[in-house]
Amino acid sequence: MSATSSATTLVASDLDRTLIYSAASLDLAMPDAEAPRLLCVEVYGHKPLSYMTETAAALLTEVAGATVFVPTTTRTREQYGRIHLPGPAARYAICANGGHILVDGVSDPDWQRQVEDRIAAECAPLTEIRAHLATTADPAWLLKERVAEDLFAYLVVERSLLPEEWVKELAAWARPRGWTVSLQGRKIYAVPAPLTKSAAMREVARRTGATRTLAAGDSLLDADLLLAADLGWRPGHGELADEGWRAPHVVALEERGGPAGEEILRRFLAASAA
Repeated sequence: MSATSSATTLVASDLDRTLIYSAASLDLAMPDAEAPRLLCVEVYGHKPLSYMTETAAALLTEVAGATVFVPTTTRTREQYGRIHLPGPAARYAICANGGHILVDGVSDPDWQRQVEDRIAAECAPLTEIRAHLATTADPAWLLKERVAEDLFAYLVVERSLLPEEWVKELAAWARPRGWTVSLQGRKIYAVPAPLTKSAAMREVARRTGATRTLAAGDSLLDADLLLAADLGWRPGHGELADEGWRAPHVVALEERGGPAGEEILRRFLAASAA
């Protein structure tokens, strides 16, 4: 790999169900005796929560050493802080779906202010969205209601009891108010439209002088990130796969679960060396 390519390639990757996986989402379909060794990268409530295969961990170390690697997540800063990825510490990270750019672990105040100003100018207030969620969600399937970083809201639901039409109706109600809705596993996210991973990725690319961007993600909240990147990959599981979402420069991988995480990292390495 040339010094130029390593200095100018930025890799912005979603984390949950893209690079790191819960025990349930690893999708270890092979016989137990053939299952890969795992590295725990997150502990929550004194219990292991998220994993990578050891192969993926080694690949990520290579990626982080060869590119500007930027973990890019919808998680809050606190939730992101529980993750301990292998390899060198990332100088930049994107949290809260683009609401925070962390520089050496600290949120950049200028970026935070820009995001908040744009949301205030273009979107209905969070209080209105929460009030609507509270009056329309059914306690029969609603488990928790949460606010993330005072930027967006999400519900934790009993998926088997959730009426599919409710999510569609919520999305239709939210759209003219400047908000988007995404269903990911047991969580329903209501996010201001200007709050995007892609905008934060562009800002980090500007600051680092990166001229080429690579991205990966599995959910509808990752679609804008993938569209903004020069090259992208999505795994064979997740919202994007379920919707059959595609774009000309985004590769739809067949691999699911842990093997998808490995393949995404292999593609990052190969593309960054090209």
